[in-house]
Amino acid sequence: MDRSKAGRQGEEHAARVLEKAGLNIIARNVRSPYGEIDLIALEGETVVFVEVKAWKAFGVEDLRDSVGKRKQLRIIETAKDFLANHEEFDEFSIRFDVVFIGPQKVAHIPSAFMEET
Repeated sequence: MDRSKAGRQGEEHAARVLEKAGLNIIARNVRSPYGEIDLIALEGETVVFVEVKAWKAFGVEDLRDSVGKRKQLRIIETAKDFLANHEEFDEFSIRFDVVFIGPQKVAHIPSAFMEET
């Protein structure tokens, strides 16, 4: 299976997991000059920007460190770009989550990182 197909399948699986948890997926594969966000969801009045990692194997201890600072910055800048173009979310909170999809396990880490001010 090629990487892009595995990535798409991982994102689809992550979307189903998030929807079962009560989140509403509002956008997929959002691109900006800064990067890409895999999924954007709403949870109440919180906009949740989600990075999906589909791996053949991973250790739970590695999860928090798998999205490096550089990737985080690209996601944050893309989120800012998205919000600048969607005024309907001006009063909403924001959160950055990571969802890991493995062969036998799914791990959802809410608030995996945040914008440093």
